Amino acid sequence: MKYPTWEPVYEAILDDFGFDRGADEQARDLLADSLTTAFDPVRLDFAGETVAVAGAGPSLEAEAGRASEADAVVAASTAADRLREVGVAVDCMVTDLDKNPDTVRELTAAGTPVAVHAHGDNIPALREYVPAFDAAAVIPTTQAAPVGPVRNFGGFTDGDRAAFLADHCGADRLVFPGWDFDDDAVGPMKRRKLVWAKRLLYWLERRRSERFAVLDGRRDGIDDSALPE
Repeated sequence: MKYPTWEPVYEAILDDFGFDRGADEQARDLLADSLTTAFDPVRLDFAGETVAVAGAGPSLEAEAGRASEADAVVAASTAADRLREVGVAVDCMVTDLDKNPDTVRELTAAGTPVAVHAHGDNIPALREYVPAFDAAAVIPTTQAAPVGPVRNFGGFTDGDRAAFLADHCGADRLVFPGWDFDDDAVGPMKRRKLVWAKRLLYWLERRRSERFAVLDGRRDGIDDSALPE
């Protein structure tokens, strides 16, 4: 994903949620300054592989077999913990540090790459937790323009950012265990974010000329007016 391609979508997200670009850039710069080194995503090579992009929805444990059958697993947030609890290893975790920083510390210490995301709402978490991580296993990411070691692969929520990362790393096919767009337990903000997650996955499948089963029965209701052709 080239940033000029992503930027119009990013601007639409900022407008929709009222987020502050300057705060995102401040978080990005803080993350960049906190790392003396970083994991090179070139090393995360999924060429020719089926990658399970694991969401943290209530269906995850029931669908864990789809993750274990994949060649690699990229887990969003607490999906990493839940899969490991049922014996499914993860190859990469994607997080904005809102729930389980201890897992990030454990994974990075073991050399498992973790995409740590900086945005305007998690600056305190970045300050508190990033120094405790093994920077050599951290992939620093941003929604804003990439700077220094901080990359932008596309995506907004942990889940769809995991999908865009897997795409960047050459995944041949993407599958989506643990994705529950109709989870009634989520609050209004999360529900709005899931609308964007659907929209962004729809964009990604078009870019890949692939059909994601997780979007079956949903495509006709997706507003794609903010998405580039």
